[in-house]
Amino acid sequence: MPLQIIDHGSLQHRKMVDLRFQMLRKPLGLTFSKEDLEAEKNDILIGFFDEESLEGCCILTKEDEKTVRLRQMAVLSGLQGKGIGRVIMTFAENIARDRGFKRLNMHARKTAQGFYEKLGYHVEGPEFEEVTIPHVEMVKKL
Repeated sequence: MPLQIIDHGSLQHRKMVDLRFQMLRKPLGLTFSKEDLEAEKNDILIGFFDEESLEGCCILTKEDEKTVRLRQMAVLSGLQGKGIGRVIMTFAENIARDRGFKRLNMHARKTAQGFYEKLGYHVEGPEFEEVTIPHVEMVKKL
């Protein structure tokens, strides 16, 4: 199965950190701190693989008993628009539901807003800047 939950500190986790760095951080001149990565120990790490190659990923972070936050969603450039993101999101939503969460929210890059709207998410609140670029808070009831 191409989708899997990744163990923190594993080889797959290192691949995930590299993909997120290449796609999300490096273009903005940002890096991950040791503390950033250590904080992921209690998160749900999700990866989409083709054989051993990681092609997409995301993180689910518990906010409270009913709410989980989607973070660090990334798909390799060149593979975007091929349905990988949609598959990852469906898997993440199912995992969240299975674990009893009723709401999924995220700080979505403004450029990705349309993608998430097609999946049933809606904007809550005004646009804001995060990691130097425009974002919006998006929410979906599960």
